[in-house]
Amino acid sequence: MLATLGACGGDGTPGADGVGDPYFPRLGNTGYDVRHYGLTLGYDPGSRHLTGTAVITARATKHLSSFHLDLEGLDVSGITVGGKAARFRRAGQELTVRPADEIERGDTFRTTVRYSGTPRTITDKDGAEEGWLPTADGALALGEPAGSMAWFPGNHHPSDKASYDVAITVPQGLQAVSNGEPAGETTKNGRTTFSWHTAEPMASYVATVAIGRFEMRTSKTADGLPVITAVDPTQAAASKKVLAKIPDILKWSAYNFGPYPFSSSGAIVDREGDAGYALETQNRPVFPGAPDTGTLVHELAHQWFGDSVTPRTWRDMWLNEGFATYAEWLYEEDHGGDSAQRTFDALYDGDYYEDDDDNEAIWAFPPARPTDAAVISDAPVYDRGAMVVHKIRQAVGDDAFYDIVQGWTKTYRHKNADTKEFTAYVERHAGGERARAKVARIWGDWLYGDGRPDHR
Repeated sequence: MLATLGACGGDGTPGADGVGDPYFPRLGNTGYDVRHYGLTLGYDPGSRHLTGTAVITARATKHLSSFHLDLEGLDVSGITVGGKAARFRRAGQELTVRPADEIERGDTFRTTVRYSGTPRTITDKDGAEEGWLPTADGALALGEPAGSMAWFPGNHHPSDKASYDVAITVPQGLQAVSNGEPAGETTKNGRTTFSWHTAEPMASYVATVAIGRFEMRTSKTADGLPVITAVDPTQAAASKKVLAKIPDILKWSAYNFGPYPFSSSGAIVDREGDAGYALETQNRPVFPGAPDTGTLVHELAHQWFGDSVTPRTWRDMWLNEGFATYAEWLYEEDHGGDSAQRTFDALYDGDYYEDDDDNEAIWAFPPARPTDAAVISDAPVYDRGAMVVHKIRQAVGDDAFYDIVQGWTKTYRHKNADTKEFTAYVERHAGGERARAKVARIWGDWLYGDGRPDHR
């Protein structure tokens, strides 16, 4: 039920314009918790013009006189809160909203933002492009870590997850794909609206919209999970064989990591060059061109590590990437390739990559302490993060290791977690005193320690 907003005695305070993330302090906002985003979008690829109405349902966590939303670019034409016109102002990515009536702590309130313009492509601090990426036949929206604010206003920090309903209207003949499951399709006056519903909580950085010409396919796994794929026709032949592995990869992943956390799976395959990287967008990861098996395993593993169990801050990104990278090692080990130990040894000995600089880059900083925002996607987060996971497996043994992994994904399913919570969880479930001592040394040597550890 939505609260009826009213006068609150004038003692409300503004919500802060950032949650204080160690690498992106201005991302996100305090004073409220978003429960649901209802996004109604219209896009014309020819003019690259986007129109949008965002209905944001949130619960106040303090008595608010005003609050902030993250929105990069785009023109705001009007805002209402609780059905009443609200004042607002812009300052960079910050959209400050002052409702007609203050909002009491604990109230659930609805904010409607109407906006339009040409959405921006954002260059991240590591040089990668995100946000709204125009493609040859449409557009692709990717959000890690800060790109989602380029196409809808919100609380754009992974610590605030919500359910979503997204309706995208595009010229007839194009498709629009998003997260979750299809919720309807209608065509009128030469334009088609595609609706998508995401029931499970989702961080905004893994929300996506892909607009273009796609070959759409819906199938089911042996246990009835819908698998929805959208593939650019130019990539259909190259993608067919690897995408057919999705059900088996999900079955293997569930055996190792616990039950699949969402109500559908699949993939979006756009053209090569449409993006510079694959991304673990919730339910169906995005790939620029046909993925190889290892990349598919990695992005599907993220559905457990990152999408369901989501980092509390961007400092905890190694929990996403270390586990997803280790999933590649495990899959290789279980399917006739190198063992995880052999992969670990090659990385440790500097023999894994052909380029010596790539081998040395693994030791540039500890996985849990990237030096700044520009390096949170660098090799120590991925490769050395996976090495931390392997060291845990060595320390506790396989039985305890898989119990820990499956217990972790169950305990924090659809929640946020940080490194401190993870290390405490591992120590509680490591077994005897000797195993606990081993994992405690792992944190100092491998997770937080500088340089290459002296021992294995």
